[in-house]
Amino acid sequence: MVIASPQITLEEFLQLPETKPAREYINGEIIHKPMPKGRHSRLQGKLCSVINQVTEDGKIAYAFPELRCSFAGRSIVPDLAVFYWSNIPFNQQGEVPDNFNLSPDWTIEILSPEQRPNKVIGNILHCLQKGCKLGWFIDPDDHSILIFLPEQQPQLFKGDQVLPVLDNIPVNLTVEEVFDYLKMDN
Repeated sequence: MVIASPQITLEEFLQLPETKPAREYINGEIIHKPMPKGRHSRLQGKLCSVINQVTEDGKIAYAFPELRCSFAGRSIVPDLAVFYWSNIPFNQQGEVPDNFNLSPDWTIEILSPEQRPNKVIGNILHCLQKGCKLGWFIDPDDHSILIFLPEQQPQLFKGDQVLPVLDNIPVNLTVEEVFDYLKMDN
């Protein structure tokens, strides 16, 4: 949902208090993300866990859920923002900072019923134009994942197709395995 308001700058937007669900700043507009529901939340949690389980100890990468990323005139909150460890802007104390003013290396979006696909895809494309190496657009209704790579046409993955991941991340998932996470009785 777009909030009708006078246009503000990105800097002014970043001074506003955070809300739940999060708001994003895109092309001068403030857009509310929908509150995650069951399938969305389950996929987000499992994917974060699967990625971080194989990347954190070796300091390869880290998947952040709902992390605000502000860069190149936008402030977005991908469902998962995956950063190579070397690209995490740790502060002087070696801690994760509050502000990430860069594009993730891998952005993952899970479509919610209330979202407009083109707005979500627009955020993935913006990330790719600003240095992101991989984008996943997950559609829980269609059980498909649209894959975005820089300067390539998107590819639709379904069924037993193995999904691309970032280099050096030892995750091997098919589309079917991702959607099997929705079946909690397994």
